[in-house]
Amino acid sequence: MTEAEQAIGTPEAGKAEEGATASGDGARPGRGRRVAVLLAVAAFAYLIDLGSKLLVVAKLEHHDAVDVIGTWLQFKVIRNKGAAFGFGEAMTIVFTVIAVGVIVVIARLARKLYSLPWAIALGLLLGGAFGNLTDRVFRAPGGLQGAVVDFIAPRNYAVFNLADSAIVCGGILIVILSFRGLDPDGTVHKD
Repeated sequence: MTEAEQAIGTPEAGKAEEGATASGDGARPGRGRRVAVLLAVAAFAYLIDLGSKLLVVAKLEHHDAVDVIGTWLQFKVIRNKGAAFGFGEAMTIVFTVIAVGVIVVIARLARKLYSLPWAIALGLLLGGAFGNLTDRVFRAPGGLQGAVVDFIAPRNYAVFNLADSAIVCGGILIVILSFRGLDPDGTVHKD
């Protein structure tokens, strides 16, 4: 089975994966590579989020918004104690616990990961979750209640960051994979 077949989740790809085994232990080949992809995507998402936050806090915080595309898109630093759209500002610790829960679930899923698209999707979620969790743990006021740095401000939309973007992209990819019937273990379900 080619990487392309697995990536698109064709029924043939699922059948090929189902029959494949490595050594006599029943384990399928490729899981290590998929976990490596998951970790590489997560590290990339985390590092660009962290770097962008460090840069905008150092250069833009306490300054006027910077026009990127006129007033349609601006960089404007805000500290968000809540979730998306500023929802639940009084529940910062709850969002911290949710982020930790997401990380634990992804770590458990990684043990049976044989799908490249799922590795990418879970890597995006993991990197985004770690990015915002880092803010919750290390930014003021601290104690798992830190405010997340948001800075991407499209007109008439909530201000967000690159971790949020990674989480949303990973979530959309998971929905697409689920509708296509592709499971994290590489099997494909026909309806």
